[in-house]
Amino acid sequence: MAFITGASGLLGSHLVFTLLNNGEDVFALKRKSSNTDIVKECLRIYSKNYIELFERINWVEGDILDFYLMDEMAKQHKEIYHTAAFVSFNKEYHSKMLDINIQGTVNIANACNKHNSRLVYASSIASLGRGLTNDSTTENDYRDSSFKSSVYSKSKFLAEMEIWRAIAEGLDAVMVNPSVIIGPGDWNKSSTQLFKTVNNGLKFYTDGTNGYVDVRDVANIMFKLMKSSITAERYVLSSEDITYKDLFSNIAMELDKRPPFILANRVLSGMAWRAMSVVSFITSSTPLITKETSNSANSHYSYSSKKIIEELDYKFIPIAESIKHTARIFKSQNN
Repeated sequence: MAFITGASGLLGSHLVFTLLNNGEDVFALKRKSSNTDIVKECLRIYSKNYIELFERINWVEGDILDFYLMDEMAKQHKEIYHTAAFVSFNKEYHSKMLDINIQGTVNIANACNKHNSRLVYASSIASLGRGLTNDSTTENDYRDSSFKSSVYSKSKFLAEMEIWRAIAEGLDAVMVNPSVIIGPGDWNKSSTQLFKTVNNGLKFYTDGTNGYVDVRDVANIMFKLMKSSITAERYVLSSEDITYKDLFSNIAMELDKRPPFILANRVLSGMAWRAMSVVSFITSSTPLITKETSNSANSHYSYSSKKIIEELDYKFIPIAESIKHTARIFKSQNN
């Protein structure tokens, strides 16, 4: 029996399907306010028997900050998948993000270690350092004190350090570091929101590059790693490095929209996040662009998945196919 945190998220919902599709019994953590219809919709995308699959899910209401609940789950289940995380680039939520991402992971790692449960943790490329010179970032690139990054990046790095600490104490665990995940989910959250943004009309693109991976790949690899004998390792999961211009243009093409045509360089992007900050202060709203997202969008990042490809003999889904797949579902759900 497997226990999953973050089951209603983009990765979590696809992981739920992967496990159910492989005949696993699934216990899934959800908050009281969580919308489980997102999980049902994910199952509907991939299976005609989605209602039957959905009814097989055993929902557990609670929070990863509740150590006693995590302790009980680790006692009952020997396979734990931790995908829950809070993502925000808004200063207002930095404290909450650090608490959930770090302390929540501490609770799960300690509980798994106490009850000898195996843990597969979904970290992020945000927790890594950067490859030297022009080399792609790998699992061997660790952050140092000179590395400037977002608070989200800091939270994932410190959470990962807690996993390593628990491993040193005897925890049986393996970690994955996915790049930007592409796939269908809640169109108002995370990377999935890119499709809604492009569909609404996106004129600007930035001079940056990032790594991307299909959500189905991440879920499949996490399942394969859980069933393997691999332990005390982490793996970069990234299919391809793509410029933001090409990413947005490919999404626009699949959605029958005009691709972005105005370059938002560092100067223009800097003006944008400062203006958004003023508007946010006046209106008490969440800024659409922040200093962190502006800096990231104009940076060039490259990642290597050579380690996981060789160890699992794995072949990633091309990002063009991921975009086509996600865009098709977006159009079917949004007329």
